[in-house]
Amino acid sequence: MEGVGWISTIVIGILAGWIAEKVTGSNIGLIMNLIVGLIGAVIGRFLAVSVFNLEYSGWWASLAVSTVGAIVLLFIVGVLRGRRAV
Repeated sequence: MEGVGWISTIVIGILAGWIAEKVTGSNIGLIMNLIVGLIGAVIGRFLAVSVFNLEYSGWWASLAVSTVGAIVLLFIVGVLRGRRAV
């Protein structure tokens, strides 16, 4: 995440995971929200930079990109587990 510190990264990860949890209807808990949010940040960064050719920085942009990545991650996990995602 560009332009944010370690504490902000953790907070953004938790929030992104929580938002993704609510959007997809999952119930994964606080620690998994953090993990999903941080992995979602990596997925979101890849999508933003490589696929859509978007550069971003700052807290709100990192939250948005991480949330999109976390939603994509939970959707893929839901599909692989065979349950309906969303």
